[in-house]
Amino acid sequence: MKNNYSPLVLALLTAMSSTAYAADKNLQKDETDIERVLITASPIKRTVLESSTPVTILSGEELDQNQAATLGDTLKNVPGVHSSYFGPVASSPIIRGLDGPRVKVVQNGLGASDASRVGPDHQVSTETSTATQIEVLRGPATLLYGSGAIGGVVNVVDNRLPSQRQEGVSGEVFAQYDNVADAKTVSTDLNAGSGDFAFHVDGYTRKTDDYKIPLPANIDEEGGSTTLANSDIDASGYNFGAGWITDDTRVAFSYGHMDSEYGLPGEEGVFIKLNQDRYQGVVDWNNLDGFIKAVHWQNAYTDYEHSEIEGVEIGTTFKNESIESRLWAEHAPVYGWKGVAGLHYNKSDFEAIGEEAFTPPTKTDSIAAFLMEEKEVGPLLWQFGARVEQLTHDVNNDFFTGLSGSNSVSFDNKDYTAVSGSAGVVWSIDDRNSLAFNYAYSQRAPSASEIYAYGPHIGSGTYEIGGGFELDDDNGQYNVVQTDESVEKEISNNIDITYRYNADTWNASVSVFNNEVDNYIFEDFTDLVISDGAFITSADFEDQVAISGGSDEESDGLPVVLFSQQNARLYGYEAQVDWHLNDDWRLEVFTDYTRAKLDSGGNVPRMPPMRFGSSVHYEYGNWHTEVEVIRNAKQDKVAENETQTDGYTMLSASANYYLDLGDVDMTIYIKGDNLTDQEGRVHSSYLKDEAPLPGRSVSLGIRARF
Repeated sequence: MKNNYSPLVLALLTAMSSTAYAADKNLQKDETDIERVLITASPIKRTVLESSTPVTILSGEELDQNQAATLGDTLKNVPGVHSSYFGPVASSPIIRGLDGPRVKVVQNGLGASDASRVGPDHQVSTETSTATQIEVLRGPATLLYGSGAIGGVVNVVDNRLPSQRQEGVSGEVFAQYDNVADAKTVSTDLNAGSGDFAFHVDGYTRKTDDYKIPLPANIDEEGGSTTLANSDIDASGYNFGAGWITDDTRVAFSYGHMDSEYGLPGEEGVFIKLNQDRYQGVVDWNNLDGFIKAVHWQNAYTDYEHSEIEGVEIGTTFKNESIESRLWAEHAPVYGWKGVAGLHYNKSDFEAIGEEAFTPPTKTDSIAAFLMEEKEVGPLLWQFGARVEQLTHDVNNDFFTGLSGSNSVSFDNKDYTAVSGSAGVVWSIDDRNSLAFNYAYSQRAPSASEIYAYGPHIGSGTYEIGGGFELDDDNGQYNVVQTDESVEKEISNNIDITYRYNADTWNASVSVFNNEVDNYIFEDFTDLVISDGAFITSADFEDQVAISGGSDEESDGLPVVLFSQQNARLYGYEAQVDWHLNDDWRLEVFTDYTRAKLDSGGNVPRMPPMRFGSSVHYEYGNWHTEVEVIRNAKQDKVAENETQTDGYTMLSASANYYLDLGDVDMTIYIKGDNLTDQEGRVHSSYLKDEAPLPGRSVSLGIRARF
């Protein structure tokens, strides 16, 4: 792997190295006014307090404190959000127990268009070190983002598409070192403008070695290495953007590129080489006369590719070429109702190439129309919306040749019409108290991999069989055959109730939800494994290994996972309190819980456990210190053929020092994570028994804003 920093980043860092920085304490999370932070993920710009659905926004000092190498790790302490944790190299956010194709990850409002929705070992192609804020919409957000957002949306916002005029140059430079993996991260973000023109450039590099862990990686191993083998990262990226901005018009365009090489923990000698090119543009027409008051047009083209490399040979290459466009208009109020109507188009050409490809090449096209409206009536803010989406999967059946004993597998195009709607109200009881209620009816078309998967997924350590197939038991001889039954749409009926309290010295929020999902698609771990191309019971495989002394086939012994459907119920809560005891002390407390049951009486697999967290903040002069404790409970409500996970407690502490040096703000910090060197295994991770969380770490960093 390469070990040099990006010349762009080094040049910018060197240019700024002689400039002093200070931190304006008004930028700290302690001073953040949550009433003024707008949710950009919604075309109707509202604050968190005005949303009928639960929303969390990380920005400013809070985002700085939580930034990590992956998006999942950056958001893992947000109430209701956990991480899939494929070691420290790739992790995606899990929202209320839902992840993968149910959680939409977007960059400035349009899909990331990578392969992270297909497998947990695939990195999310967004970067948090250059983000200005990250928005998490918990619960269905299908109205604007489609059926892939039935579980929620994560919107990573940055400045690559300039939105405001400015004179001169502003920006930041960031550098961090973390001893747990000898990790070095450097990033820069620069914005400039003159008259109606604005420009942006950012870049980052990240280089880590294998992570240190508290004990041997394998849960059954005694003695051995205390580093997580094959967990190193070597990544870099940059973005350029330019915009023409007037009082009535904005035209902005950006180009971004990222490279990443990272190992796959649990797979010795296997690593992923990723690269992506992304073009994004936006046109806004504001202050129009007549019934239409504004028109907005967003577009993105993404060319994504990653290869899974074993030694020097490529095992599988994943490609995803996508085009996405969203056009919507704001209308003048009609009987007090104001809102937007629009169209959304998405085209994806996804393919996996190689001997270990587990899903066929598939072209997916979708087009949708949506409507979102709201009206204020006294203390009540009513919010309604609807969406109709047509989606088609066009699969390449050549992939299945030779996989089936009869060689007769052939799928026609799959067409789905997904209808979604929501109704919500926010009741402003008084200046401090509000109550929000939201009901969402959402339909989700199954993803291509959930239908057509057939083969070894080495990264997750499973042999996946999609819902378009079934296992036929012929007197102990198991065969995979194409099923006559189609994979049905998921249908979600979700209710959210949220209470919020916002006062001068403290604020609190409590959300409870109940999500009834018909035709819930889940990975059902059978008692079968693959051995020399045949399906046998795990007990028979163990007997074979005992007699033969092992197997030369990499896929031998992989558990067989069948995508199944069954009605399910997910319910739970999130709660948090932020209390300023006085000018110096602040206390934060949060907890969340998701319970997921199948109609058969079993449990939905890989559900995160109950969690409690608390942090104490102290400010003195230019110092800000913090101590945080988070307890992840034991998870014993597991699915069939799934093992339990012990609970664990993580202790962390940090200290920030702010320098006031005029026009430049500087923060110098030290942070310690897992200070007790606790063994922690993430229950929602496919690698929970092979890849524990990192051990004790200390990181040093500096962030300069000007």
